[in-house]
Amino acid sequence: MDRRTFLAMLAAGGAAALTGCAVESDGEPGRLLASPTPEPGTATTGRPVPTTPAAKPGLPLAGGPLEKKVPIGKTPITALPGRGRHLALTVDDGASSEVVGAYCRWAADSGARFTFFVTGRYDSWRENRAALAPLVESGQVQLGNHTWTHPDLTALGEKDIAMELRRTKRFLKNRYGVDGTPYYRPPFGYRNASVDKVAADLGYTVPTMWEGSIADSGLVTQKFLISMARRYFRPQHIVIGHANHDPVTHVYGKFTDIIRYRRLQTVTLDDYFRT
Repeated sequence: MDRRTFLAMLAAGGAAALTGCAVESDGEPGRLLASPTPEPGTATTGRPVPTTPAAKPGLPLAGGPLEKKVPIGKTPITALPGRGRHLALTVDDGASSEVVGAYCRWAADSGARFTFFVTGRYDSWRENRAALAPLVESGQVQLGNHTWTHPDLTALGEKDIAMELRRTKRFLKNRYGVDGTPYYRPPFGYRNASVDKVAADLGYTVPTMWEGSIADSGLVTQKFLISMARRYFRPQHIVIGHANHDPVTHVYGKFTDIIRYRRLQTVTLDDYFRT
């Protein structure tokens, strides 16, 4: 079954097929839970426990960086270690300038904190600079590297891998004053030792994967997006979304409701981790 067919099945109501599956609707493998999420406080990694107050319904979605950040190594991350009620929403690509702009408005209106993984060739990152730059400067929105053209890095030689990452690194620095290090997200989640080595040589020592997805790299319905948010907006999850298609711009209110009802606090990766 090809990716387009699989995505169409999901949009038609096949969300249950994602449980325990190693491949997302766009072919991007991540760590999806095959069993119910443990109750907050039951999971531990032996790392320092972050200390921030839990969000409450009706209050802003985030409180800023943690007082005691969790140290991060040089290995892939799929979730937020330690106990807490934090949610790291990460948004990839940027094929739609309107969707990137809408995410910026959601951040400004709600206080939501999240991380964009930028595919540098898309015009959306230039067209929305006026709205996005202040959010990046304040730390409310973080930028990471998602390559320049979104290729399968495992199919490229080291020179081309470096070019893909270096070009977006240079773009981020020139336009936004940051370079996204140490976080990079390999397109489709495809990475190997060679990819990680080239990335690390450029300062991208932390491949950033995920534990849940709203599965919107392709066109899906608003109802589907809400169902995926209900499934994966859980404590200590890193969740992947995409800034590619219009339906997500109509469900930010529902996203906000779910986050507040579950007393979650949205965080950027820099909010949570000490590098």
